[in-house]
Amino acid sequence: MTAPLLIVDGANVVGSVPDGWWRDRRGAAERLRDGLVQYATDGVPGLPGPVDVVLVVEGAARGVTSVPGVRVEEAPGSGDDRIVALVAGADRPCVVVTADRELRGRVAELGATTAGPRTVYG
Repeated sequence: MTAPLLIVDGANVVGSVPDGWWRDRRGAAERLRDGLVQYATDGVPGLPGPVDVVLVVEGAARGVTSVPGVRVEEAPGSGDDRIVALVAGADRPCVVVTADRELRGRVAELGATTAGPRTVYG
């Protein structure tokens, strides 16, 4: 059986905590990526592990590499559009972590569930 997909809106989740992330967007995305590794095995509330974790990055956060447990997807344009494409192409349950109301609506229309940034960060 294929593990559920946990898709993390990197820009939105990093931006949810005012810790100076704007001074080093790539570094902030790398810290988020490293913090997500545990969820690949443990899962998140309502989605027990194992799960496949995908971190979507855009803009100045591009260049962050994948690590065991977290696949990093670079959005060529809008991170939201890349997340929607990932959900649309998935053949398994998806949970999208974001506080972006518009994105939450777009992925819900495709059958994904959503969770807020505090699920994985902050």
